[in-house]
Amino acid sequence: MQILHETTLWTLLDRVVGTVRTVRLFEVLAIHPSLLRPRAETVTRSELAQALCMLLFEDVVRRVPMAAAYVGDALRSAHKLVFDHGALRTVAADNGSLPRGEIAFRRILEPLGFECRGVYPLERLGMTGRAYTHQDLPENIAQFFVSELHPERFSAGFQAAVARVVGNSRDPLPLAAKAMLAAVAKNKSLPFEDAALLLPNLVGCFERQHQEPRLADYKALLAESKEMAWIATEGNAFNHATDRVADVAAVAEQQKKLGRPMKEDVEVSKSGRVRQTAFRAADVARLFVADDGTLVAETVPGSFHEFITRAEEAPGRLDLRFDSGNATGIFQMTAKA
Repeated sequence: MQILHETTLWTLLDRVVGTVRTVRLFEVLAIHPSLLRPRAETVTRSELAQALCMLLFEDVVRRVPMAAAYVGDALRSAHKLVFDHGALRTVAADNGSLPRGEIAFRRILEPLGFECRGVYPLERLGMTGRAYTHQDLPENIAQFFVSELHPERFSAGFQAAVARVVGNSRDPLPLAAKAMLAAVAKNKSLPFEDAALLLPNLVGCFERQHQEPRLADYKALLAESKEMAWIATEGNAFNHATDRVADVAAVAEQQKKLGRPMKEDVEVSKSGRVRQTAFRAADVARLFVADDGTLVAETVPGSFHEFITRAEEAPGRLDLRFDSGNATGIFQMTAKA
């Protein structure tokens, strides 16, 4: 059996975030044995993808109290979670230095071995979702559900507010990181030292890249799209992380009995094979620019933790697809009460 602290994945995370956080991540998350390769001078694209997923999962746990409570339960019972997918939101508009829409993340995900295996119209939300699945370990490395909001489907005033909010976004990827991504795409691996430099840059892409929005703009966005209002305060952070469980309905009932704020019902895909529910989004305090130029704080919806059950679509093969109806229902977790 491979000793965890002698694997490349452990060594990479230990270098980037330290031993305490690395130990906790390995305690919390189930990791496929093929990702536990003995320590080497290179990091494969799969290992780098897995390390990124683990740190983004950790970020949701840090920001979402109900996720932290659920993870705490799992730790106490020595039950490891299966990270199924993470979701983020983008805007198909002029984002300043940041590439528009999902392109900002395609440039990251494809070099790491992910490919788009599904496009999901989210018509009621004025959005399109894309599912990025890892080519090497599709069932064992978390997928990325990248949604893209289309401002042109909303009013002229809404579009003007979008431009003011995201129009001067920064690109968090330095030139050196872009060169490293090109090297990963070509070689399917990176020298260890380069991977240790690249990983924090990749994590930094999953944040808000624009300044505090004007409160008036936020209210204008909220009136037409709760999803765009969420982007105004949270940017490209993971909207949610998802635990793959055997029986999502049973998990939901257990969490309700613990008094935790759950979605009332379970979303079921048209195929019947994918079932999802979630905690309600955390309340977070965010700063806005008032009309007089001062900063004011408001409480708004943050991120949340989701649960999913996937049945097999063929013997030994999980249905990894998503469902537009399910996604639309789950997105309502960030609608402000």
